[in-house]
Amino acid sequence: MNTAEIEQEFTQKIDAANDLGSLDTIRVEALGKKGRITELMKGLGKLDPDQRKEQAVVFNDLKNGVMAKLESRQSILKKAAMAERLKAEKIDITLDVRPERKGTIHPITQTMDEMIAIFADMGFSIHDGPDIEDDFHNFTALNFPPKHPAREMHDTFYLPDVEGAEGDAAKRLLRTHTSTCQIRAMLDQKPPLRKIVMGRTYRSDYDITHTPMFHQLEGMVIDKETNMGHLKGCLKTFCEKFFGVEDLPVRFRPSFFPFTEPSAEMDIGCSRSKGALKIGAGDDWLEILGCGMVHPNVLKNVGIDPDVYQGFAFGMGIERVAMLKYGIPDLRTFFEGDTRWNAHYGHDPLNKPNLATGS
Repeated sequence: MNTAEIEQEFTQKIDAANDLGSLDTIRVEALGKKGRITELMKGLGKLDPDQRKEQAVVFNDLKNGVMAKLESRQSILKKAAMAERLKAEKIDITLDVRPERKGTIHPITQTMDEMIAIFADMGFSIHDGPDIEDDFHNFTALNFPPKHPAREMHDTFYLPDVEGAEGDAAKRLLRTHTSTCQIRAMLDQKPPLRKIVMGRTYRSDYDITHTPMFHQLEGMVIDKETNMGHLKGCLKTFCEKFFGVEDLPVRFRPSFFPFTEPSAEMDIGCSRSKGALKIGAGDDWLEILGCGMVHPNVLKNVGIDPDVYQGFAFGMGIERVAMLKYGIPDLRTFFEGDTRWNAHYGHDPLNKPNLATGS
């Protein structure tokens, strides 16, 4: 039998193989230690040099041809086997396999989505920034004096200084507020600006109302005409929509923040009857956030002329407002990962906040 007939025989067998096991049997029959083509290659040693050289070329062509057909068929069978496996093992992810263990949206995520929907409706856009900041963006640009208590180690998580750098540029820390992103927004873009920022912040504290990591939302408007009246209207509208209370009583108390002047704390009306807190008209007040007009020094630090531009800024803890809205008593439980807690306070993932539908 000549090599052409052998190749044709194995080609027919290879084409007829319908699984990887059968194909491997054919490979062993042709190219195994005692395979037909292997035996032909072994017989080359019995030939004289001229015949050996001539037959070696023929046998190598036969071997390479059969190997190529084996590899081609193997590729086809592997794809077919994978397709069958995927078909057999597929999961319909549109159905709840275990409805009693349905996933939920974490209250922090839900609250952030609700805030975004409300402020987007008022024309705000989102700005972001890094969690690891330098001293300039976190303190200096925000008008914190050199010896301000917030700069001390007992409040701030400092990282090792940057080698070769000096001054503010050398200090690295975990941002203590999201105001750093407002600084970046004013440095990156020209006024008018209408921005909100939300994300993780870090401070060295831990109790029922404080955790080392928490979330903040801050907002900022910079233009030529914005005043304190606009600030009050913006925040009153937000609180009414967020808490779902029409004509919510609010008041603004004088306060102090290095980066705003004048500064204020905003209170909303509430009642505390029989140990239950109810937001709305009542005989008591609840502090909700800090705010004020952006300090002229902050505008100067980012290259904005305070004689031309002015604006307001505000900030609040996302966990705090989530606790008030959803009746969550302990801040620390947000981060414990208890599935029972998540099932109780979590939200339907398909029920996304939408002002158009009132949800």
